[in-house]
Amino acid sequence: MKDQYLASDIEQKWQARWEESGIYKTDDAADKPSYYCLEMFPYPSGKLHMGHVRNYSIGDVVARFKTMRGYNVLHPMGWDAFGLPAENAAIKNGVPPAKWTRENIATMKRQFKQLGLSFDWDREVTTCQPDYYRWTQWLFLQFYKAGLAYKKEGRVNWCPSCQTVLANEQVVDGACERCGTEVHKKALEQWYFRITDYADRLLKDLDELDGWPKKVRTMQENWIGRSEGAMITFELETGDTIDVYTTRPDTLFGASYLVFAPEHQLVEKLIEGKEEGETVRAFADRMSHLTDLERTGDAAEKEGLPTGAYAINPINGAKIPVWVGNYVIADYGTGAVMGVPAGDDRDFAFAKKYDLPIIPVVSPEGEDLQAANMTEAYTAPGKLINSGDYTGMDNVAAMDAIVEALAKKDAGKKTVNYRLRDWLISRQRFWGAPIPIVYCDKCGAVPVPEDQLPVRLPEDVDFKPTGESPLNDAPDFVHTTCPSCGGPARRETDTMDTFVCSSWYFLRYTDAQNTDLPFAKDKADKWMPVDQYIGGVEHAILHLLYARFFTKVLKDGGLVSANEPFKNLLTQGMVLKDGAKMSKSKGNIVSPEDIMKTYGADTARLFILFAAPPERDLEWNDRAVEGCYRFLGRVYRYIQRYLALPAGEGTPAEEKDLRYLAHSSLARITDDIEDRFNFNTAVSAIMELVNGLYSILDSYQDHRSPAIDEATDILIHVLAPFVPHLAEELWEALGHEDSIHAQPWPAHDPSALEKDEVEIVIQVNGKVRAHLMVAAGLTKEETEEKVLADDHVQELISGKTIRKTIVVPQKLVNLVVG
Repeated sequence: MKDQYLASDIEQKWQARWEESGIYKTDDAADKPSYYCLEMFPYPSGKLHMGHVRNYSIGDVVARFKTMRGYNVLHPMGWDAFGLPAENAAIKNGVPPAKWTRENIATMKRQFKQLGLSFDWDREVTTCQPDYYRWTQWLFLQFYKAGLAYKKEGRVNWCPSCQTVLANEQVVDGACERCGTEVHKKALEQWYFRITDYADRLLKDLDELDGWPKKVRTMQENWIGRSEGAMITFELETGDTIDVYTTRPDTLFGASYLVFAPEHQLVEKLIEGKEEGETVRAFADRMSHLTDLERTGDAAEKEGLPTGAYAINPINGAKIPVWVGNYVIADYGTGAVMGVPAGDDRDFAFAKKYDLPIIPVVSPEGEDLQAANMTEAYTAPGKLINSGDYTGMDNVAAMDAIVEALAKKDAGKKTVNYRLRDWLISRQRFWGAPIPIVYCDKCGAVPVPEDQLPVRLPEDVDFKPTGESPLNDAPDFVHTTCPSCGGPARRETDTMDTFVCSSWYFLRYTDAQNTDLPFAKDKADKWMPVDQYIGGVEHAILHLLYARFFTKVLKDGGLVSANEPFKNLLTQGMVLKDGAKMSKSKGNIVSPEDIMKTYGADTARLFILFAAPPERDLEWNDRAVEGCYRFLGRVYRYIQRYLALPAGEGTPAEEKDLRYLAHSSLARITDDIEDRFNFNTAVSAIMELVNGLYSILDSYQDHRSPAIDEATDILIHVLAPFVPHLAEELWEALGHEDSIHAQPWPAHDPSALEKDEVEIVIQVNGKVRAHLMVAAGLTKEETEEKVLADDHVQELISGKTIRKTIVVPQKLVNLVVG
């Protein structure tokens, strides 16, 4: 060993050896139980940040620990490489997205290796590479064949200056981030996946995910938003009908108006020839400049206008006015809602604002609500009033009766509704997987044959700062022949949402080199579901929901057996500095490369694992980083001292105490990693073990003993998942040729945890006054007798009367005196 701990030398040495030996390559045929450990793959932004270091350090501890526990571990890595940032960088800097992305991947891959992460790089996937997106396109075609991919008109953000669709993140304060022009909503033909077909299963199967945080399951449950109610059909004076969903059919007699989304396709027909027409059109135009959130958020004022048209309430034939309102969105539900001011807070405020009728229909027991006396909607259960033949009925019981009456008139039916909407996958961008559809004047939309995949994304396009997708100006890409008739055809120029790429990447890892299929079923079934998935809670809804959807579709198609993609989920907290999330704009970034250069990767890993439990936010602390570095130096020096001593023997008492320290520490560390992922307390236990070993060496002075040898062996084993380079160096220094990471995790010896004596706390009237060593295993009576016989205890209670004695064997005696 060198005289001092030189992190950079040690880490470079072992990283080179690991790569040369291929120690982290996973053998599918290994005769061990399988364990799939996966962290969410990163977007190749250019450089790692501390959030990356935390996420991947957590995963690396799990992977290394499970390997030492005898599992055949799959621990892969790849790149979520398509997306808007690369395209924006290309337009800004004149660098093709492919070049920008590849250079960033090279940088981040180098940094990953500097951290000593145990990834199997033979399974690396890059979503922007043709060998990956070929299979993304293949999967799109399977969805298409199953009727799960379809095209329809949808509302999008449109910049009239750039003449292009913008993603939501490109709209800043209602304006285009590039040119500052006010953004409109525009209807365009878009591709969708029918995720709503799986809404019930996605909701029900959350019960299988007991290894997920409850908050994540709740977020998904709320996002799916299942509700039971009725679809009610209103006749319009134009002769058309509109279906309206409600969870409160019992309040139908109180429906005093309808509200349409201003952009609803029937609105123009309703206002045709009416004096309200121009004001309604102007209102609709103004609404088109606002985002859905700006229109429907809690802070948004509810606005509306009458159309001058009327509808018929199907339960009583009442003629009610039809309005348009900002809080109704055409893409949500049917784009129309019924207004029941007496039973809904939003409707009550709207009716009060515009002087619309308020008809009380549900009243508390023994009361008779009057509209003139109402200051807010009544939303609790009660008896029906003003409800025709149903007056006097319990409102809950009346729901079924009213729906049955509507059904007889073909004016309503029981319905289950979802907040979840079909997944819009179209992006009018360049840097994404092309959608494998061509359009032929003769044959219509035609899927690209599977043997013609991939539909390659051209990389040599001419970027122009117009905001338009470069694919529109790539004639060699756009113009093709129809696979059905051989005539001229035009390729789809929309690309797929990047969430499509990340909805199945975990399956590609199981068979990353397969050129015939996205993955072989037997290999996917060997590893799936992922045993431990690790990533930020910001992906709790979209990514995790889409991955679950994909897995269920693929199971239905016979491609996988797993019903869910991720068995267990850990959502790690953020890394903060000065109380705020690290960001360039705040100027509080800490560079992982700077930390590794100054202290080494092992120090960076140890600090980020020790500073906080993984699910909580972590506050960066420069002094604590230095403290972790000093601790690793202390471990290094301990091994130097240990190796310098000759073998010897300790006394039985000394050996017993040392074995207790080593094995109790091992038991704590094992439990903390395996059962709770409490890495911070595991590191704390390692530090206590090191302190104890120093004390032992100080007492032995001129020799070591079998118990010291055993404890030192345990120390290096438990260090290995946390600080892999230093553990490897120390293991070699002890004379071992094989890697520490290929060694089995030690098992604690229960007999070593049996003590001859235990220390108990002595309290007098609830206050700690002394500690006393007593024989282990004493009964309550024996413990009390031993305590009362102690001279110091007698001094504490001298002159007082013992009124009560509370004994907790092996722990505590409380003497209540007066």
